[in-house]
Amino acid sequence: MSSSKDADPTLGYLTRKDAEVKLPRPTRVKNKTPAPIQITAEQILREARERQEAEIRPPKQKITDPTELADYRLRKRKEFEDLIRRVRWNVSVWIKYAQWEESQKDFNRARSVWERALEVDYRNHTLWLKYAEVEMKNKFINHARNVWDRAVTLLPRVDQLWYKYIHMEEMLGNVAGARQVFERWMGWMPDQQGWLSYIKFELRYNEVERARGIFERFVQCHPKVGAWIRFAKFEMKNGEITKARNVYERAVEKLADDEEAEQLFVAFAEFEERCKETERARCIYKFALDHIPKGRAEDLYRKFVAFEKQYGDKEGIEDAIVGKRRFQYEEEVRKNPLNYDSWFDYIRLEETAGNKERIREVYERAISNVPPAEEKRYWQRYIYLWINYALYEELDAADVERTRDVYRECLNLIPHAKFSFAKIWLLAAQFEIRQLNLNGARQILGNAIGRAPKDKIFKKYIEIELQLGNIDRCRKLYEKYLVWSPENCYAWSKYAELERSLCETERARSIFELAIAQPALDMPELLWKAYIDFEISEHEFERTRELYERLLDRTKHLKVWISYAKYEASAMEDDSQLSELPEDKVQEYLRARKQQCIQQARRVFEKAITYYRNSAPELKEERAMLLEEWLNMETSFGELGDVSLVQSKLPKKLKKRRQIASEDGPAGFEEYIDYLFPEETQTTNLKILEAAYRWKKQKVDDN
Repeated sequence: MSSSKDADPTLGYLTRKDAEVKLPRPTRVKNKTPAPIQITAEQILREARERQEAEIRPPKQKITDPTELADYRLRKRKEFEDLIRRVRWNVSVWIKYAQWEESQKDFNRARSVWERALEVDYRNHTLWLKYAEVEMKNKFINHARNVWDRAVTLLPRVDQLWYKYIHMEEMLGNVAGARQVFERWMGWMPDQQGWLSYIKFELRYNEVERARGIFERFVQCHPKVGAWIRFAKFEMKNGEITKARNVYERAVEKLADDEEAEQLFVAFAEFEERCKETERARCIYKFALDHIPKGRAEDLYRKFVAFEKQYGDKEGIEDAIVGKRRFQYEEEVRKNPLNYDSWFDYIRLEETAGNKERIREVYERAISNVPPAEEKRYWQRYIYLWINYALYEELDAADVERTRDVYRECLNLIPHAKFSFAKIWLLAAQFEIRQLNLNGARQILGNAIGRAPKDKIFKKYIEIELQLGNIDRCRKLYEKYLVWSPENCYAWSKYAELERSLCETERARSIFELAIAQPALDMPELLWKAYIDFEISEHEFERTRELYERLLDRTKHLKVWISYAKYEASAMEDDSQLSELPEDKVQEYLRARKQQCIQQARRVFEKAITYYRNSAPELKEERAMLLEEWLNMETSFGELGDVSLVQSKLPKKLKKRRQIASEDGPAGFEEYIDYLFPEETQTTNLKILEAAYRWKKQKVDDN
């Protein structure tokens, strides 16, 4: 088994092991130090050449009589036969044997050797070529024809055999025979080069009609763009413009969707351009740009722009440039369909061009690229595609139904359970209002409140109903708003403001009371301020004082104290008695009232100072600011004011240093302003006296 595996058909019965060349084992170099005399490689080669022994060649043998010739032939044939027996599959041995027989002019024996070789391996086309060449060289035409005929019958897919066969017939002047061979070959539907060789053959003999017929068969066999272009160029070369155009038109009908259609359209347009048919060429370019995918039309765009620059007017050139930019945008959106900025640019380009169908197509393609994740940050750019689409349909296309469909589809697409967009709901409702469809707008806003309530939606809905004068609807909406967001101070204030504008004072006051009773509010200071301003505007001074007191129960913030004091200083109660007083008494009355207000304001300031001194002594800065505000107010009162009341309470400003603490330990010192109030100074002095008294007493005890 092992010997059969190692056997090589080219070596006969020898194995690869027997045929191996065994080289001597290289000797190991022990001393690797350089020799004192260095020898170059050139010297080594020259020395080897000089020492080479002369080649032993066999002596030349001269044959002088037929007997010696017969012996030589017998010996040589025996050598070839033995060699063939050993290496039967080696084609070169057979060829040498046959060529030797040919050199002996024994053509029958040579043919016998060729035939035996073909029996061994008839698929080897080299044997057929050599065999036929021998027959042709020795002018055995019929034998050669017979060999070629057998070769092309057995190996019809080897083009070289057909070419050689046809070449031989043509060299012999047998044009009909060559044509017949071509026809046999065409029956096997060879590649394009075979058909083109047949066409060239016919054209060499000026057989134009025959060539045209072959072209017809050629494009049926190979319906490729290149084949049709060759056909058209053939007709053009022969001056048949109508037929050439017909060829191009047939090609476009069959291959408009082919991958190589771009080449066909370019060739067709260039043909029309050469024929001075610029309008036809322009139509072809535009048709091609509409039908070929943008990714395969780069060369077409470039040719179209060049064509328009050469033959077109201003509009045509602009259209071509738009087409080029369109191609660039197509490339961008093909690489990344979720790049919405590219879609916006593409849509803007199409809107400048003004083709409605194309604009709608680009919008539809853009909105089909839905963000992959249901997260609002991915949808924020995408949603503007829908908005722009709806606005285009409403304003530019003036198609109300399509606009309504766009809004509807957009609202159905958004996952309102996870997030929503108030602007879409509002735009849809405003669109319905512009169409005078009030019920439709209410339905949209009602759905918005039910599915995805937001502040903007409530505010806009209330604003719409208020403009329409539907007060009851506004009240219901405010109630839903506050049920959804009870901590929203803005909603409470606006609701109360609505009731006040309707002169519903008690309702407004009840709403404010409900609001301040809420356990959590987002901006309580605004709500309290609105409530206080409401009571002041209603001239309810006692209620206002009560509100300030309730507010101070909740917070003792500096601004609340200052606001309370300012209110008291400016709170002039009902002046209905002025009309009953004589003129000389009016000024006295007003002066007395003003002094009363000032006393009330001082009371508030005193109360605040007491709080900061006793309950919050650490808030020195707030206390100092409060005193500054009091001093300014006393100054503003003029002769009724008493600045000395405040000046005795003002603190001293001290500049101190304190250590800056950090995670790694002390990080230096910083300066800050501290305040020293009068009562603190007295306390410090008392402490010094106590310490001195203790020292004196201790000294007396020691004595």
